[in-house]
Amino acid sequence: MADVFSGRILVNKDGDTVEPEEVLQNKVVGLYFSAGWCSPCRDFTPLLCDFYTELVEETHPPAPFEIVFISSDRSPEEMVDYMHDMHGEWLALPFHDPFKHDLKKRYNITAIPKLVVVKQTGEVITDKGRKQIREQGLSCFQNWLEGADIFQNFST
Repeated sequence: MADVFSGRILVNKDGDTVEPEEVLQNKVVGLYFSAGWCSPCRDFTPLLCDFYTELVEETHPPAPFEIVFISSDRSPEEMVDYMHDMHGEWLALPFHDPFKHDLKKRYNITAIPKLVVVKQTGEVITDKGRKQIREQGLSCFQNWLEGADIFQNFST
């Protein structure tokens, strides 16, 4: 997945830049296409936040999972407000990065919210991450991990 974002920067919730190669290496990555103005997005984001927190912040060792938010907000200010109000401690593609359009096209994003779970190569494990989290909770992560070809002893 680091390859997909090679040469780009990502930002964290505080606006600090991070190198994709460092933070996405050997992880299952959820590409979260969403926006603060979108009611279904605001409905799902707290569930995603809890899912992420349980997997990454409350599990030792942390699960090899990261989320990258791809914004469909109308302005950088809306994106920042949405991230601060509702998001977990995950990453985002900067608002003005035109690469978000390439990602939307590559992963066939026609509506939001959409959580596309991908391997290191950018290959899709599932484009139904939202549905799987709603229906299966944390147990869906084990399936993603198996699909990702990341060999790590992890249990939820």
